Amino acid sequence: MIRVLLADDQPLIRTGLRAMLDEDDIEVVAEAADGAEAVRLAVEHRPDLVLMDIRMPVLDGVTATARILGELRLTDVHVVILTTYDLDEYVYRALRAGASGFVLKDTDPTELVSGLRAVVRGDALLSPVVTRRLIESFTAAQPTGRPSLPVHRLTGREREVLDLLVTGLANDEVAEHLVISPATAKTHVSRVLAKLDVRDRAQLVVRAYESGYVAPGRPG
Repeated sequence: MIRVLLADDQPLIRTGLRAMLDEDDIEVVAEAADGAEAVRLAVEHRPDLVLMDIRMPVLDGVTATARILGELRLTDVHVVILTTYDLDEYVYRALRAGASGFVLKDTDPTELVSGLRAVVRGDALLSPVVTRRLIESFTAAQPTGRPSLPVHRLTGREREVLDLLVTGLANDEVAEHLVISPATAKTHVSRVLAKLDVRDRAQLVVRAYESGYVAPGRPG
């Protein structure tokens, strides 16, 4: 069962999301009307996933995400940002703060549900093409002297996996590309994330671009 916390200041949006998430394997455990309430309820309920609006009163979604994943270190909680605009600096800041991805508010319900399941499983990046475009747009203008990505920790095979992950490939696609089993691909992915000290795929892509390992416009 995937336990979800909804955080949006508009009751109508929360009602719509609750209806969209009416699935046998998903349970909405709480709803928050502002970022501060989202932080409090995340601590209280320890949900698997927080669906977080980016713009809310009291605390915005970026600050709430940073508190949940940074200050409070709720490492088992995944935050997915709800937004109206895909190329948004606030969304980029939320990804840097630890969010596992973002979805647009007009996303098809079926795509939303399948995407949230993928985030919790950790086997795919939400909207990989859009996510990469967002990250590229805000890392291209960054000054030099960026933090390095410790790729020297990786084996040759793990470097291959890294290069596929930063393009947005899911575990099954990595397995197919490298002609290995899905289970082996999953193991390699877990080791890459651990060795590079990133919590998930979204953080990996952010770090890869910010470090200069991947140049904007030239994935992998």
